[in-house]
Amino acid sequence: MLVEPMENRKLRKVREGVVVSNKMDKTIVIAVKRKVKHPIYHKFVNKTSKFYAHDEANTCSIGDTVRVMETRPLSKNKNWRLVEIIEKVK
Repeated sequence: MLVEPMENRKLRKVREGVVVSNKMDKTIVIAVKRKVKHPIYHKFVNKTSKFYAHDEANTCSIGDTVRVMETRPLSKNKNWRLVEIIEKVK
């Protein structure tokens, strides 16, 4: 049996966003904003994507800026996990 070294594994996606919900147990919902250029009008438009992330200790509150990393599927919608809290809400 051949064992692959860790260097061959692809890098995981990392996103930064703002927590918009923490009502679920050990789960947060984060909103990631990005600017996309409109194909016809050539203006920049704000696009938002929501991600469900695993928060083991329930430490996040609404408004916190967090960093999440992609992981294996943890539930039907949840395949991100909390890496760190960048900024706590005041």
